Amino acid sequence: MKKKSIRFPENRKKALLTLILFVTAISVMAQNGDGGTAGITKATETVTGYFDPATKLMYAVAAVLGLIGAIKVFQKWSNGDPDTQKVAAGWFGSCIFLVVVSVILRAFFL
Repeated sequence: MKKKSIRFPENRKKALLTLILFVTAISVMAQNGDGGTAGITKATETVTGYFDPATKLMYAVAAVLGLIGAIKVFQKWSNGDPDTQKVAAGWFGSCIFLVVVSVILRAFFL
């Protein structure tokens, strides 16, 4: 069996190119001086800025679902359907779930 010979010129080119890219990346990070903490802080502030509007949106969705559910439950109750209690529990549970999730996410991330 004949072994393949390693072509040194190509490997040296790749190693040199890798070294140049590595040194360039280090120098770019060194010019910033903070190691990227300013970017992480900005991203954190941006994400936490969305929590108040998202919480209000979840409350609004829960309110709309509650109104729709109340109407559907009333219609079923008026018609005398036997599964009225099951439908009421489902709609009420979905509204409670949305409110609880918004509170838990806010407490967890803020």
